[in-house]
Amino acid sequence: MLRLVTLNLNGIRSAATKGVEAWASTIQPDFMGVQELKAQADTVVGRFEQVAGMTGHFHYAQKKGYSGVGVYTRHQPSEVRTGIGNAEFDDEGRWVELRFDDARRPEFPRFSVISCYFPSGSSGEDRQQAKFRFLALIEPHLQRLRAEREFVLLGDINIAHQEIDLKNWKGNLKNSGFLPEERAWMTRLLDPAGGVGLVDVYRALHPEATDECYTWWSNRGQARANNVGWRIDYQLATPGIAARARHTDIHLEPRFSDHAPLTIDYDVTL
Repeated sequence: MLRLVTLNLNGIRSAATKGVEAWASTIQPDFMGVQELKAQADTVVGRFEQVAGMTGHFHYAQKKGYSGVGVYTRHQPSEVRTGIGNAEFDDEGRWVELRFDDARRPEFPRFSVISCYFPSGSSGEDRQQAKFRFLALIEPHLQRLRAEREFVLLGDINIAHQEIDLKNWKGNLKNSGFLPEERAWMTRLLDPAGGVGLVDVYRALHPEATDECYTWWSNRGQARANNVGWRIDYQLATPGIAARARHTDIHLEPRFSDHAPLTIDYDVTL
């Protein structure tokens, strides 16, 4: 059984002060994909390279205190890849992929675990246009990847796909994260017929969950206290891996971030 966690840290130093390392030791994941490190190598090396018995592999942003992703694992990858081959977004530290390729493993000889942080468009039109550029690039990238290997993408996608994925959907129809174009992109990503054909693993296991599905709450007002949340953190998997998903948890306590960790257990052996 493989246990995979995805968590937007909203700063690795901040999350560490709130106990994320002790929590990870308790949960004992095989992989923990993290987003928004908000730190560079000079902060991570010697302090956050190892967490809960896992070794981290990272993609840092050029800009200090911004973005950055990592995957912690207790398994030795055969290869680590960073970036998607586009300078604009690779400079922002948005993709790290751990490959586990072994022809002796008959079920999944080529398998990847990815941590990816999709841009947010909420700060203004410039960033929304950047988000649309990223979506246009990442779709064929994932299509190519799916053609050659099984994978799980652990990520803050910054899109709530359906009305049941956020509390106040009517009030957010014109807001970034729930725009019609973003939701249509997500539908295409998950379409097994004409799209990429990935599986939203949490939703596959909990097709009707709503109030209990949220993974992010605004820091404004009393959003978390009133559970005015969004589901924007995902585990997206190729169908072969997704079919092995057995159990999910969204960990509401303790709190390390404005996001909650999403854990999914898969009946898969590396």
